[in-house]
Amino acid sequence: MRFVPASRQVLAEVLLAAGPTAATLCAGWETRHLAAHLVLREHSPLAAGILVRQLAQRMERELENLAAEALTPAGFATLVRRFEAGPGRFSPLAIPPLDQATNLMEYFIHTEDVRRASDRWVPRALDARYSELLWRNLIGRAALMYRGSDVGIILVRPDGIRHVVRKAGTSVAISGAPSELVLHASGRGAQALVTFEGSPEAIALLATAHLSL
Repeated sequence: MRFVPASRQVLAEVLLAAGPTAATLCAGWETRHLAAHLVLREHSPLAAGILVRQLAQRMERELENLAAEALTPAGFATLVRRFEAGPGRFSPLAIPPLDQATNLMEYFIHTEDVRRASDRWVPRALDARYSELLWRNLIGRAALMYRGSDVGIILVRPDGIRHVVRKAGTSVAISGAPSELVLHASGRGAQALVTFEGSPEAIALLATAHLSL
C-alpha cells in the first residue's frame, strides 16, 4: 500500500486548517513558507538549490515570492492546492517508488512541523504498516541524519528492535515509536516523544549535535 498520497492529503489539510501565517517548527518559516517549499521542490528546477550552493539564493528568493503571494487566505489555499495536486507528469517524483522513497518521511515530518508548533497537540495514532515504513526509511538514512553526532547512536523501538546507527567510545540509546525517532533524527528533538539511556555527559553532547533530514 502506498501511504504517500494519503500523507500528502493530510499535510495539505493540516496546512489549510492552520492558515498562512501559523508558526512551524522550521526556523523562520510560517506555514506559507513551508507550502512554498513543498511546491518548489516538486515543480521548480531551483529545487536543486537545496544541494547546489550556487542556486540557493535564487531558490530562497523564489520561495519568498511564493510565500508573499500566499499571505492572503485565498492565495495560500491556491498554493496548498497546487501542492496537493502532486508533481507534474514529467517530474521524477511522479514515479511511485521514487515518490515513496523521497516523500514518506518528508510529509510526515512537515505535518508534525505544523501540528507540534502549537501549544496543544497529541501524537497521532498511525497505521502499523505506515509506522513500519517510517522505520525502514529511518534506518536507511539514520547514518546521514546523525552524522553531526559525536556519540554513538542506538535507536530502540517499543517492541525491542534495535538499530545501531553509529559506534563510538560512548553511546546513547534513543527509545521511542518509529515516528518519534524520525522526528528526533530530523532535528525536532524538543518535540519528539523519546527517552535516552546513556551517561549524562553523552546525552548532553547529543543534545548539542546538529541533526537533519
